[in-house]
Amino acid sequence: MTRLSVNINKIATIRNARGGNIPNLLQVAQDCERFGAEGITVHPRPDERHIRYQDVRDLGPLVQTEFNIEGNPTEEWLQLVIENTPAQATLVPDKPGTLTSNAGYDTIGQAKELKPIIKRLQAEGIRVSIFIDALPEMAEGAAKLQADRVELYTGPYAEKFSENRKTAVQKYVETAKVAYDLGLGVNAGHDLDLQNLTFFAKEVSHLLEVSIGHALISDALYYGLQNTIQLYKRCLLT
Repeated sequence: MTRLSVNINKIATIRNARGGNIPNLLQVAQDCERFGAEGITVHPRPDERHIRYQDVRDLGPLVQTEFNIEGNPTEEWLQLVIENTPAQATLVPDKPGTLTSNAGYDTIGQAKELKPIIKRLQAEGIRVSIFIDALPEMAEGAAKLQADRVELYTGPYAEKFSENRKTAVQKYVETAKVAYDLGLGVNAGHDLDLQNLTFFAKEVSHLLEVSIGHALISDALYYGLQNTIQLYKRCLLT
């Protein structure tokens, strides 16, 4: 069964809007695990507009499932990750000021940049995933770099899902197969929700993990956090 990792960035956004500690990010992370999430994802950015670096340090000892730290691998980010030794680090090519992740790494053109970063993290016992667009050649590039996994950027799938779901998912099916055949684990994330997740999980083989934040936290406003996590997990029962 595909694992559900809950991205709690949006909880931090709400907290930061008023200052103080409501909602309590650490408690929410523990509750997500208690309600059935198999992982907790955070994506600290340099401006700390949602997840703060100190949040990562506080979460590290508390997370009992898989802790996944995403981000642009600047030196500051790398030091934070190595300091907290999560189960997984996901490399995302966010430019400064980017509102949300909107493209994957070019694992061929940026191979020289990525290779020492991957080796450095793996030397600390951290599994490395690379955020990529759904292109078979990007999976091939990740395999040559000896990454452990790729995370398929699912924004374009979500955007085209209502028009033609079969067409929207095709490149993801192909890329996941190439990744798996080359020995890479396959993750996915971005704009997955209760409407498009079931079909994606059914069509894309060998899917190990999905990371979902914005839609899940938004749905929790209506359905409650515990119920929402169970609804998302049901979508993954393919």
